Amino acid sequence: MKNDNFNYAHNDTSSGERKTPTAIFNIPSVSDKVRALRAGAFSRRIPVADDETLNFLITLLSAVRPKNILELGTAVGVSGAVMLGVCPEARLTTIERDENFYAEARANFSALKMDERVTAVCGDAGEVLETLGGEFDFIFLDCAKAQYIKYLPRLKKLLKKGGVLLADDVLLYGWITGEEEVPKKRKMLARHVKEFVDAVTNDKELTTTILNTGDGLSLSVKL
Repeated sequence: MKNDNFNYAHNDTSSGERKTPTAIFNIPSVSDKVRALRAGAFSRRIPVADDETLNFLITLLSAVRPKNILELGTAVGVSGAVMLGVCPEARLTTIERDENFYAEARANFSALKMDERVTAVCGDAGEVLETLGGEFDFIFLDCAKAQYIKYLPRLKKLLKKGGVLLADDVLLYGWITGEEEVPKKRKMLARHVKEFVDAVTNDKELTTTILNTGDGLSLSVKL
């Protein structure tokens, strides 16, 4: 049963989070069931990946073909379902702090007959990360943006050599690049995201590129 009582801000991403010149070309191809799932999320202002971001994710996964994926920020399961659809041999571990999102995502994975390949965990990502073992060859970071820098050391340990860390929303509406002025109430958030961008682009264990795609993506490969 759908529940719109979520404990963090809703955000309509149906028309894109940040306009880029290439957005008109980058339209994702997804199944009818996933398209309906996205449309339902958009109509309820649930923050799921916009077209350009999702299209990049699909393209990247089509090349990388990971077998063991970690996602931080499940929401209602749209990006997780897309990743499993692109990589039919992959398993997904996905973490979500909101109980209602978590419950809805599990129902969606089951309806899509993907639940046997999903380990969904409800809890604080920082705490859950400390309990995870093994290695992941792909990590999609799309949860609380202010926590990215805090999670980075643990994510590096969980990422295998040659693995990919993709972080969403790292340009924050142009605040990080200076294209747009940071609102006073968001200065702390912008500072933490900038710390993350600086960290991944200067880390000797990673090679990283920052992409002007969607609301900004950082793509890092562990050396």
